[in-house]
Amino acid sequence: MPHPITSEFDIIFAGGGSTACVVAGRLAALHPSLTILILEGGQHTLNQAAHVRLHKFTTHLVPTSTTMTFNDGNLSPRLNGRAPIVQCAHYVGGGSSVNAMRYTRGPASDFDDWGAEGWESENLIPLMKKLETYQVQPDRPTHGYGEPIKVSSCGCKLVVSEEFIHVGTTYHKRQYVEDTDDLETCNTYSVRHLNFFLHVWSPLTRFTSAMGERVKHVIFQDKRAVGVEFASDPVSCPDADQSSSIVKASKLIVISAGTFGSPAILERSGIGAEAILKRCNIKPLVDLPGVGESYQDHNLVFASYFAAEGTVTMDPLYLEEENDVAQKNLAQWKIDGKSLVAQNSSDAKIKWRPDDDELKATGSAFQPRWKEFFQDRPDKPVALLSLCAGSAGFSHNLPRRKYIAANYFTLYPVSADSIHIKLDENGQEGIDFNAGFLDDPSDIVPLILGYKKTREIIRRMPSYRSEVPMDHPHFPQGSAAVCGETIGPVDLNAPDIIYTAEDDNAIDRYLRCVQTTWHSVWTAETFMLSPELRTCAMKPRTDQGVIDARLNVYGVTNLEVADMSIAPINVGTNTYWTALLIGEKAAMIIADELGIECQSSWKSPQSRL
Repeated sequence: MPHPITSEFDIIFAGGGSTACVVAGRLAALHPSLTILILEGGQHTLNQAAHVRLHKFTTHLVPTSTTMTFNDGNLSPRLNGRAPIVQCAHYVGGGSSVNAMRYTRGPASDFDDWGAEGWESENLIPLMKKLETYQVQPDRPTHGYGEPIKVSSCGCKLVVSEEFIHVGTTYHKRQYVEDTDDLETCNTYSVRHLNFFLHVWSPLTRFTSAMGERVKHVIFQDKRAVGVEFASDPVSCPDADQSSSIVKASKLIVISAGTFGSPAILERSGIGAEAILKRCNIKPLVDLPGVGESYQDHNLVFASYFAAEGTVTMDPLYLEEENDVAQKNLAQWKIDGKSLVAQNSSDAKIKWRPDDDELKATGSAFQPRWKEFFQDRPDKPVALLSLCAGSAGFSHNLPRRKYIAANYFTLYPVSADSIHIKLDENGQEGIDFNAGFLDDPSDIVPLILGYKKTREIIRRMPSYRSEVPMDHPHFPQGSAAVCGETIGPVDLNAPDIIYTAEDDNAIDRYLRCVQTTWHSVWTAETFMLSPELRTCAMKPRTDQGVIDARLNVYGVTNLEVADMSIAPINVGTNTYWTALLIGEKAAMIIADELGIECQSSWKSPQSRL
């Protein structure tokens, strides 16, 4: 679409991430005569190797990347005085275009806990099934078949994943279950599958996608949203004309710019806390203090280990070099879709809940949280523990060896804070971002236990050779926990490492070096998992809500929000799957508002790769 334009569409989407692609695609298929415009700051992703080949997801996370936005947080005393930097996708398809395609679904009860009418699990499970083609097992009652997003086993099996599961079911004494993504099974080991990325769920002739265009604000007549002002995105299109254009919407505007972008658009449009708007010289339209509040994320730790030299890992592909292994795997993938190119590197996991002994080890700081939230909810995991067959990019700064890594992230942290726009001393817009990571003392406890537990599992795996010292806590000299080279694993029945109070302090310091993925390039020990949520929460207005259960922004008309920012509380899963589900529900809501009959299914040859 040429820029500038002065046109009118039925529906405008401010943002073209995962949720927006679902909603726009569904609506275009249901009612082809609708005119729909997607304004997305990033560029397209269709058929591009960097967005299709799983091992290339690490290339999007380096500081020079234009496919991600790096959001600078404020200094935090809970993070050893550091300032976290959180990344968000900056491309069509959102997080689906830059993630590792690791399929995980949380418990159905997450949605019951949202407390929003129409969003209960019994209403959402049919939409969950409508999303996917589950190729792993037939006739699973909560999975879908014949729908746009394919879920499959990885393109080749990894021995290290089998080792992880074997140690988990013997030493860790948990069962193995084939499907732990059935919306209720928890605390068992399983194979982790992959889901294909989302582009646009409709032939492109049915709507208009404007890429490289950043929405500045929504235009109102009285308090009715009637259009948006936009300009070329300075990152995606640095040499383009930066003058603004206006496009009108006759029926609806949907903000779908993500947890950072959606509250910023609202605030620039005069919707938010009056004090914040006035500081930014914005005339308040609606005093809505919940905008930008309650920001939350998952806390992810990535710890690397040396593996035996003959171990098959993803490291040759992560290096992005013309090596024989990478070329052989690429050639095989082009023939039959198999090989390491079709492997997400993390196909073994457990949705972990501590047993009685592990719970005792958490101490007093975590006990109230356990009793209040987890104890009587057996489907709620405390954390997800998984194995990565490779260094996931860290190998650029490491010796040319084979690596495995532990990934563990807590699913329901308590800590939360805020994101707002601000003006710098030169009058330029920036963000006032307080991440709140680890502010609540209960949040660090399961991370400490997760470090210890995954270390015990990995050092019993036959492929294990030692910890990578730079990627682990700096334990005091003479400690039993000090990392060092070994010739092989310990026995399955070997005693666990005994950590002293000084050792625990070292782990605490290590975990508080929380960074967004790859900001401290190749040396980050702990980082945050995107996407984030809750900054435009679907809650009552009196409870700092921003939208109602029909997605309407309080205080105005013809304006809705649909993306992960609307989640009122956290979800126990990788959030991409939830973003897709929000898109399915939003499509139903909008279709109903427009008087369009929803069909049970829709497929398109362009909806997947």
